[in-house]
Amino acid sequence: MVKFRIRKLDILFGTAYALKQIDLDIRSNEILSIIGPSNSGKTTFLRMLNRLNELNSNIKISGEAQLDGKDIKDIDIELLRRKIGMVFALPLPLPLSIFDNVAYGIRMSGESDKKVIKESVEDALKRAYLWEEVKDRLNDSAFKLSGGQQQRLCIARTLAVGPDVILFDEPCSGLDPISTAKVEDAMVKLKEKYTIVLVTNNVKQAARVGDRTAFFLNGELVELDKTEKIFTAPKDKRTEDYIRGKFG
Repeated sequence: MVKFRIRKLDILFGTAYALKQIDLDIRSNEILSIIGPSNSGKTTFLRMLNRLNELNSNIKISGEAQLDGKDIKDIDIELLRRKIGMVFALPLPLPLSIFDNVAYGIRMSGESDKKVIKESVEDALKRAYLWEEVKDRLNDSAFKLSGGQQQRLCIARTLAVGPDVILFDEPCSGLDPISTAKVEDAMVKLKEKYTIVLVTNNVKQAARVGDRTAFFLNGELVELDKTEKIFTAPKDKRTEDYIRGKFG
């Protein structure tokens, strides 16, 4: 089942193309890894999915981007961003307790029942693979957590508001290998309920977790296929050269 349908997408910053004629479908309950060198358009594509690019007044967007068959431009922006959560490269916990970080979005959505909030926080922390590490210190400041724990806290905060899609923008770029493995384990488990789009500069990470992988270069989608095929028998030599580290 198709979650996103993208056709003839162009994005320009001023007169410079960030993305050119992008055509692709993102399937429900898959992890789509997006790889490519810097300035290839990966993050611009990711931010387009929940309309974060529109915060830039110098941007021009044309083409079609549908979520569940509906043009994202026709979806209320607040609803869209609840349906499509985003986890950034650097963890950004709020200056609150661990519990209140996760509860923040739940309360903002209008929930006031303490029992419902407590259960929702616990559930989100469990799905982010963090509950066992923090269940006895929920009132501690989120800033007391390690970098990897803070990133999983941000994942839990995203999950707590009930999205359909989770966008990950280099979520492990500043993490050690053990923390990276925990975030990757969480992503693989989460795809059972969510559609996941992962932008990463770590091609090994893309290979480990992606069901399919897209290779972007200079704003163009060069190749999209099952991850195994991309990494063992890519159709385009540019894809092969990038994966083998010849550029990027």
